[in-house]
Amino acid sequence: MRFGRLAPVLLISAFCSVWPLDASGQEPPPRIPFIAADIHATVPKFPASDNLAASRGMTLAELPGRGWGLHGTVTIYPLKWHAITFGLGGEVTTNRATYQPDATITGVRGSEEKFVYAAPQLSFNFGSGHGWSYLSGGIGPSTWRIVPDGSPALPVDEERLKTINYGGGARWFAKQHLAFSFDVRFYALNPSTAPSPFPPSPRTTLLIIGAGVSVR
Repeated sequence: MRFGRLAPVLLISAFCSVWPLDASGQEPPPRIPFIAADIHATVPKFPASDNLAASRGMTLAELPGRGWGLHGTVTIYPLKWHAITFGLGGEVTTNRATYQPDATITGVRGSEEKFVYAAPQLSFNFGSGHGWSYLSGGIGPSTWRIVPDGSPALPVDEERLKTINYGGGARWFAKQHLAFSFDVRFYALNPSTAPSPFPPSPRTTLLIIGAGVSVR
């Protein structure tokens, strides 16, 4: 199964596995708490295309691809309406990938790729204080840096790009204040507009999957 095709499966699994928690108990389940925070280790799938490589004067083979990172959120839940609890908060994520060609390969440079994003976020949450699933999204600036080894960063690497994020996930509280959680998120980036000797970076969508812990 391809990395991108796995995302919808994880989201469906989250909703199916969290909702039964409310129906299994005899007493009314507790409400979703007023505040929760998440910290996730992430695996980004950085896009690779000829247009993206051309925007940095690189070849397709020099783009790093997958990497590692961190994703953090803080959310408050001030309002419940029927089965939906509304959440307001913010997220920060930073992700990095590097590429070093094999010593036998000539004419191909190593490179570093880094994506940083921070924005407010609105979420729709379903479940109880024992565990809940959510759908969320937000709009904010990101920077997307792709620099070949031995070359300086370009203006496009420092430009703040308008970015829309959307996705979902779930939290399972095995202990009173600590839960396992995961998140599947897409980041839709605008094309670059900064002056450059190369073509602008294309409009693209970045997929990031994360897993870690939640506290309340």
